[in-house]
Amino acid sequence: MGAIPTQRETVSRVREAPAHDAAPTQHDAAPAHDTAGPRAQGRATLPGSPLAPGSARALVRASFDEWTECGLLRPEQQRVAEDALVVVSELVTNAVVHAGTDVEVDWWLEGREETAFVVDVTDHHPSRAPRDHPGETPYETPEFGRGLRLVASLAESWGVTYRTGAKSVWARLTGRGGTLPDERQLKVAEILAPEPPQHAPAHAHAGAGGAERGGCAHRPERDRDWVNRGALSFLAEASDLLAGQLDENLVAALTGQLIVPRLADWCAVWLEDEATGRGGGWGDPGAAGAAGGAGGPRLARVWHGSENRIEELRHALEKDPPCARSGLRSGPEPYPWPGAALGPQGTHGSALAYRLIAGGRPLGTLVIGRSGPDGIPDEITGLVEDFGRRVALAIGAARQYARQATISAVLQRGLLPGAVAEIPGVRSALVYEPCDKGGPSGDFYDLFPAGDGRWCFAVGDVQGKGPEAAVVIGLARPWLRLLAREGYRVADVLDRLNQLLLDDATEAADAAARALVAAGGRALPPGDGPQTRFLSLLYGELTPLGGGGVRCTLASAGHPLPLLLGPDGEVSTAARPQTLLGVVEDETYTSETIELAPGDSLLCVTDGVTERRSGSRQFDDGDGLARALAGCAGLNADLIAERIRRLVHEFGGGQPEDDLALLVLQAE
Repeated sequence: MGAIPTQRETVSRVREAPAHDAAPTQHDAAPAHDTAGPRAQGRATLPGSPLAPGSARALVRASFDEWTECGLLRPEQQRVAEDALVVVSELVTNAVVHAGTDVEVDWWLEGREETAFVVDVTDHHPSRAPRDHPGETPYETPEFGRGLRLVASLAESWGVTYRTGAKSVWARLTGRGGTLPDERQLKVAEILAPEPPQHAPAHAHAGAGGAERGGCAHRPERDRDWVNRGALSFLAEASDLLAGQLDENLVAALTGQLIVPRLADWCAVWLEDEATGRGGGWGDPGAAGAAGGAGGPRLARVWHGSENRIEELRHALEKDPPCARSGLRSGPEPYPWPGAALGPQGTHGSALAYRLIAGGRPLGTLVIGRSGPDGIPDEITGLVEDFGRRVALAIGAARQYARQATISAVLQRGLLPGAVAEIPGVRSALVYEPCDKGGPSGDFYDLFPAGDGRWCFAVGDVQGKGPEAAVVIGLARPWLRLLAREGYRVADVLDRLNQLLLDDATEAADAAARALVAAGGRALPPGDGPQTRFLSLLYGELTPLGGGGVRCTLASAGHPLPLLLGPDGEVSTAARPQTLLGVVEDETYTSETIELAPGDSLLCVTDGVTERRSGSRQFDDGDGLARALAGCAGLNADLIAERIRRLVHEFGGGQPEDDLALLVLQAE
């Protein structure tokens, strides 16, 4: 691989970045071979499909076997090979999932006194950065990576190379004296490492039963060695990986990749409806054919050390779902061996089923299987049982999150209008972006017909977020519609809404006082005390004019003032500031009336726009919003809304810290 002048982002964990032919610079090329040249190398181009990671592992594994036979690697350096296979799998998986193009894989050995393995994975979608976060949305492919954090934990150094039309991610693995340091803690690679190399020669796999004799000859010894060295680290690392997942299907998928092939040759995860806890299958003659049906367990994930066996194994397991015979017990129970689905090398073996229970509720079943006559040793059985408890907790947490997200989504939908009204002679555009996608927002909007040729609009912001904000919005929005349709004018609507919020706050305070007395003066739990319910609101009424244009009567109660944009780019405020709603008793509100001529645009926003921060500055400092709106002269309502939204996001750079809502009304 020749070095190509490119721009590279390099990450070095412990030691210096890999040596280059020339002095390294900040924008050097991909890692070149050392000055003596590569001792051995390989190259492959793979299609961007889910099978690419498995193919890459097989090719690199074959290279390691060949290098060992040739004396380039000593047998004790196979731990380097195991780590290398994990890194290759992760880099190829990320390229497939996030680029989707053909993948070019180069790998080589370099160094004499200290052997290093280098892999370089190239895809042809350079605009997509490699993933470096373990909690992204799952992908519906047989493989998905765990991000570059895993690569960084194994590699001495790694980096990203950008070229015209291509992007490469490389990693360099090495160990002092040609071996990995014994003092290094068991990391994620020990958990997720591919199947350890078989010590039997290739001909041992020929004939019936040959695979079992050759593949399992050293397995009990490996099991004891690995369990003694890594059981606690395995459970700790697995808990960390599972705890951050908020989707039960992703938990099931991670479970398969954590177990296979370190603890078993294959595994499957069934998920149950926890409300019923019903299963069906072996040991339950009356439940034949219940799998996947109402009340039956769902086969969420099947994983096998050989990818080409997964689908056949899945079909066999779907016909025979597990059923617990001993109630809420997580201990292992024998499970029928699906030998017909595992080919001639998997004719004999052992399988165990573990009930997944959390909070006294059955959530599913984990089944593991190992080929060969030796069965599953007690050390592995106990370790999987402990691991299964962690899986159950992760599934329970994911389901709890899903329930809360569903409730929040339903509540959020109920707090916003199902549709925005179309107004004759007025073009409208709306941007609504809640900061917290999983809970009710504090911002709301509405645009609705009020009868008698009138349409009303509102943009509001409640103090706080979550359930308390939802309570205020649930009061305010229906009352706005009711009062408007009863014929109340803009100022009167605000007067009555202000009194409504004050009355509601008084009732809440009285209830909190009674609860405090009942509690004997003890402090009330959070949320049980009186809550302040302030509301900033921009509310207006639109009446289309017969000769073109529209008359607009509006009032702002503690809200960012609306801005009026003329066709010539002139910007002015369209209301005056007044007090927040729900603060002052008997406050009297007033309104202003303006006329929007054809081409005039009215911009209404929440403070998520005006107070968007960049360091110590806010977006509206120095009339920043007015200047941004002036640059929108000549644009239609949709383009104005999109331009303001983009400018706000670009100003802050990072993720928004507040909800964002903006409404553009343009007279035609």
